[in-house]
Amino acid sequence: MKKMITLALAGLFVFAVGCKKQDIKPDDTIDSIETVNFSDEPSVRGDSEIDSNLKIVYFDFDKSDLTSDSFEVLKENAAYLSKKPSLKIVVEGHTDNRGTAEYNLSLGQRRALKVKDYYVKFGIAPNRIATISYGSEKPVIDENNEAAWAKNRRAETKMLKK
Repeated sequence: MKKMITLALAGLFVFAVGCKKQDIKPDDTIDSIETVNFSDEPSVRGDSEIDSNLKIVYFDFDKSDLTSDSFEVLKENAAYLSKKPSLKIVVEGHTDNRGTAEYNLSLGQRRALKVKDYYVKFGIAPNRIATISYGSEKPVIDENNEAAWAKNRRAETKMLKK
């Protein structure tokens, strides 16, 4: 009986040590994002379609900041959207395949929100713009090299079908 109690206590000790909580340190490299009220966004449950007038913007590795090239593209997109006030859009955030699925989904969402913020600052009503992140789930080029990764780090603005 003593042996069984000793073994049970030893097992409990090993289990307790193995389940030790680990300290999680905040990652200062991740951009902070504001809370989004998704009820203000149009539903993205419907299909979206490409409009050749809406151009894609590209991002640097592990960044959600807009580049100077992005500003020019988004300015043209916003001007087009201003002329079509009934058009609802979805901004899709994408990443390359490096990083965890969770991280890439978060990065893709930050990219989509940056584009949405730009459109809103340009005068496009926020309730016309939905956002979604696909992370690395929908690559344009399914290869593992810098040229492919650069094309996959993007935000696409698409029309929502009615």
